[in-house]
Amino acid sequence: QSKGKKPLFVQLVLDNIWSLYEAVMKRDKEKIEKIVTSLGLKIGARESRHTDPKVHLNAICSQWLPISDAVLSMVCNKLPSPLDITAERVEKLMCVGARTFDSLPPETQELKSAFMKCSSEGTAPVIVFVSKMFAVDAKALPHNKPR
Repeated sequence: QSKGKKPLFVQLVLDNIWSLYEAVMKRDKEKIEKIVTSLGLKIGARESRHTDPKVHLNAICSQWLPISDAVLSMVCNKLPSPLDITAERVEKLMCVGARTFDSLPPETQELKSAFMKCSSEGTAPVIVFVSKMFAVDAKALPHNKPR
């Protein structure tokens, strides 16, 4: 970078995305056609004639870089298998707040074994975990607060 060269990620990925973005926003039809044919994409006439360039950009990017496929493959490749979960982790997921696993009703405690088996049998109970994530400033985290 000290010699003015771009990092490899910028050269191979970001420059291509920016050139596509600029071509669509400036409505450079020749450059757009060249990019679409080189990528082997099929863009509908309706999207290419649309007055909003974002529709055209979305049509190209959804075929060229489909985010749903990328996220699904990343989840499959990087997240650990649910069968590898430890008993302690299951207990933490099943408890809310300051409650302990032992304080849960017996019916709920029986779900622990089903949770760890991840069985798809028709008689197995259906367990759903709902998680809500939101951005928090790092200074607001308990371990970063001044004492």
